[in-house]
Amino acid sequence: MNDVGVTEIPAILSTLAAHIVDFKRDRITPKALDVAKVGVADTIGVALAGLPEPCTQIVMNTPGVGTAPGPCVIFGTDRRTSALDAALVNGVASHALDYDDFSSVFGGHQSAPLVAPLFALAVELGRSGQDILTDYVAGFEVEHRFARALHPHHYDKGWHPTATLGIFGAAAAAGRALGLDASQMACALAIAASTASGLKANFGTMTKPLHVGYTARGGLLAAYLARGGFDANPAAMEHHQGFFNVFNGPGTFDPAPLQRNWDGPLEIEAPTLSLKQFPCCGSTHQVIFAMLNLAREEAIDADQVAAIDIKSHPQRFRHTNTPHPTSVLQAKFSVQYTVARALLDGAVALKDFENDAFLQPEIGRLLDVTTAEAFPENGPDGPWDAMVGVTLKDGRHLSRRVENMVGRSGDNAMSVDELRAKFMDCAALALPADQAGAAFADLMALETQTDMESVASLLAIPTG
Repeated sequence: MNDVGVTEIPAILSTLAAHIVDFKRDRITPKALDVAKVGVADTIGVALAGLPEPCTQIVMNTPGVGTAPGPCVIFGTDRRTSALDAALVNGVASHALDYDDFSSVFGGHQSAPLVAPLFALAVELGRSGQDILTDYVAGFEVEHRFARALHPHHYDKGWHPTATLGIFGAAAAAGRALGLDASQMACALAIAASTASGLKANFGTMTKPLHVGYTARGGLLAAYLARGGFDANPAAMEHHQGFFNVFNGPGTFDPAPLQRNWDGPLEIEAPTLSLKQFPCCGSTHQVIFAMLNLAREEAIDADQVAAIDIKSHPQRFRHTNTPHPTSVLQAKFSVQYTVARALLDGAVALKDFENDAFLQPEIGRLLDVTTAEAFPENGPDGPWDAMVGVTLKDGRHLSRRVENMVGRSGDNAMSVDELRAKFMDCAALALPADQAGAAFADLMALETQTDMESVASLLAIPTG
């Protein structure tokens, strides 16, 4: 072996690239197709809601961003630009509210890195809705295989998998859309390995959604560069200074999921995916559900509460323990705030993360009497378990527990009516109601769409 990692056996990315390029549309079952359509529609909906957010506006109005000529829509605006700029801005918007779907296996948000670049390329290249869905499923598979290869160490070390692993899914999906061959695809993935980034230290700040914008743009850029003849080391994963060893460390990864069993069941059919019913970090949803159930079933009056106690799994607690949030973004990562809001209002909605809602006096009183802690390390509690308790002023203590509550999925999936209600609530921040309704209908029938320009027009504000 020389210093660039050349070996006599195929490099990991070369093997992976061949599987990506060979992925066929007929692998997508009706169940997988439905999940993919929901993922695309839900992501575009939350991107429309994320358009007015300061992080999106700052990125969109940064000099040079969105000024390149091109046909690609910045959702909810009258601006058309290049696929790279549309992927950046729409990627940031899709994660601005932390309202996008997520996966317990992936340890992050699987759709946000994929939808923005694929939608932009569909308009740029004249691809169909079925093309988008096929490339989405292939990118989804790549993301989850990287997660299985690198977690839990990768997640626990502090990397943001939506970005550090999502970029491989974005590069794979975009590379398929651009028609890369296996050699070019391996190059795109190797380029992506050098541009992967995202620290959980920046959760609760504008930089977290920026991770997604950079990932969506970076995966697309890697695919463009590979198509143009750019080169990179196909052994960038297993090299002694490659992705595995640098991002994880020796002995903390297993490359097998990237290379094997590509004819097995698709990851997108697994019961480990979740849509968000609440516009905040998915690691708070378990305690929100517990409090909503408790408050409803026991008819708790917030004025009669003397104390609140919260417990969640250490993996969830580490990045959601924010006792007194000082910004809207911090509030999204606060189990204390979201539980207090669920108790006070009987719901957690978009309005609860606007302006200074987290400074409401009634919320402040509840935060002052709230304690939160993690379940014991290596205890019997599952990674998606949670418990909340309330002590009333009359001395009674009431509690509820949820187990393995990843979100709205599986037996607890959102109905089409609930999906539409969420989409319309989100889209109302950017589009007229009739236009938003037509867009939702088209997105939920995406496999039948042959003209993506007509769909894009429904997601844009007419010029003039």
